[in-house]
Amino acid sequence: VQLQASGGGLVQAGGSLRPSCAASGRTFLIYGMGWFRQAPGKEREFVATLSRSGGSTTYGESVKGRFTISGDNAKNTVYLRMNSLKPEDTAVYYCAASRRVSYYDINMFDFWGQGTQVTVSS
Repeated sequence: VQLQASGGGLVQAGGSLRPSCAASGRTFLIYGMGWFRQAPGKEREFVATLSRSGGSTTYGESVKGRFTISGDNAKNTVYLRMNSLKPEDTAVYYCAASRRVSYYDINMFDFWGQGTQVTVSS
């Protein structure tokens, strides 16, 4: 499975972005997709997950109510709608895919994209 993230960029605080992640290859292996982020000098942080069916989502506390994860199975693409962006949301955003039915930990994600930079200016 290969993951290609895109759609990051520079935005002012309060603005919005919608990065996307396209999966290719053996996508039938994927049970769930996720977004994570990593700021300079910090550990990689969980942002959101989406089940293959689209019926189950989870969010990190810091993004609840502002970010929405969604997917288009026909396009094998997952999106992360980010609203009300804050400077502390600045990070490289990574998409990931899990072959496991349960993927509650970052170590349960088997495939990773290259990341897309999101920068929020104050």
